[in-house]
Amino acid sequence: MIVLLPPSETKSEGGFGVLDPAALGFPSLRGRRRTAAAALKRVPLRDAPGVLKLGARNAHEARWNRELTAGPVLPAIERYAGVLYDGLGAGTLPRDARAWVDGHVVIASALFGLLRAGDPIPLYRLSGSTVLPGLALRTHWRDAIAEAITATGEWVLDARSEAYVALGAAPVGSAFLHVETTEGRALNHFNKHAKGALVRRLAETGAEASSRGELLGWAEDHGVALHPRGGTDLVLLV
Repeated sequence: MIVLLPPSETKSEGGFGVLDPAALGFPSLRGRRRTAAAALKRVPLRDAPGVLKLGARNAHEARWNRELTAGPVLPAIERYAGVLYDGLGAGTLPRDARAWVDGHVVIASALFGLLRAGDPIPLYRLSGSTVLPGLALRTHWRDAIAEAITATGEWVLDARSEAYVALGAAPVGSAFLHVETTEGRALNHFNKHAKGALVRRLAETGAEASSRGELLGWAEDHGVALHPRGGTDLVLLV
């Protein structure tokens, strides 16, 4: 079982060491990672706020992209912050639950393609919806990401946002996760928190599933309001 998560524009600073490309999961993506990093570094600092959609408060984040190979690294699950990752709370998980996250969580990235939760990465700024001069991110990643996910042979719970689904589809038979209120209303801000909380619950219980039916069985056993939709999707009610 793999849980596919989106990244976060909000990131925790600090870390240790420097980026080692060979230490990252999904080695089939190394060449495309180098290409994406080179394209990102070519964006002049004067143009970066517009290209990367930065405001006055976070304009400094453009400089992160100049230090990809020199800046400190943190495990991806700790580097990404924000609402979803607050809901997951990886830093407060017991050892066994954290090991589950490292073994089951995969994070989408416009720069790295796919990352295992424990992959050490530097600070960077690049979203899946960015129009990067000289490199069409969807075309660049689409087939490579889809192939890398399929190659794992694992059933996939896809909790990514639409911008990252567009960078590479999960295999046929995967389940896409929706979050709604019990009245059937879709959520925005709390959507992300609920996804993180669901991953935390999966980790705490050591969940294993190789199909939508098995995950629904887990949900019933643990009092999680997860329901089928259509032939493959799932809805988490909050």
